[in-house]
Amino acid sequence: MIEQPLTFLDGRITIDPQVCNGKPTLRGKRIAVQTILEFLSVGDSAEEILAQYPSLEAEDIRACLRFATQLMSGHYELKKVA
Repeated sequence: MIEQPLTFLDGRITIDPQVCNGKPTLRGKRIAVQTILEFLSVGDSAEEILAQYPSLEAEDIRACLRFATQLMSGHYELKKVA
């Protein structure tokens, strides 16, 4: 059975088991959300990222940030296992 891709944020973020090993990507392209977040975390500007990835749009970068924010808004518990 082939799994259907999941989409988030108006289709800007997709999760498809057949693309990038199921990591969240931008609009089904082989550009991982993680990659964009890593660029931002080392100080690259949105303009620099867009110059490096001309197929992206500014809204894609904002979608990465919103997606990460949504992931972090969950409740997490640490349990001692050993």
